[in-house]
Amino acid sequence: MATRLNPYISFAGNARQAMEFYQGVFGGDLALHTYADIGGGHAPEDADKIMHGMLETSGGLTLMGADTPPGMEHRPGNNIAVSLSGQDADELRGYWAKLSDGGTVAVALAEQMWGDVFGMCTDRFGIDWMVNISTPQT
Repeated sequence: MATRLNPYISFAGNARQAMEFYQGVFGGDLALHTYADIGGGHAPEDADKIMHGMLETSGGLTLMGADTPPGMEHRPGNNIAVSLSGQDADELRGYWAKLSDGGTVAVALAEQMWGDVFGMCTDRFGIDWMVNISTPQT
């Protein structure tokens, strides 16, 4: 198996809802493992929290996420965004519509000065997304 790079998002107790939302956006197979699934060593109130979640799509997208582990501080930041780019305009516009629904649009999905269609939004879980639809090269 080749080495791969994918985002891993830490959530503040709503990882299940967020990962199910992303499955609704991208499709694919979602595996969620709770602290109870791994057994022992967790407080009863943490049993249903997500220890590890992984969404894999047939198109090769992989997104991982989990609730912040007990005893660790959840520190959301603004120094990271998830980028989706390619030439399949219909697919990317579909992702954009779902990700921006209930979120905040910072840059509307529109043609930009470099010729591509680009937009930036923050989804309902506070995750920043950039979508870029490339202009086919001639």
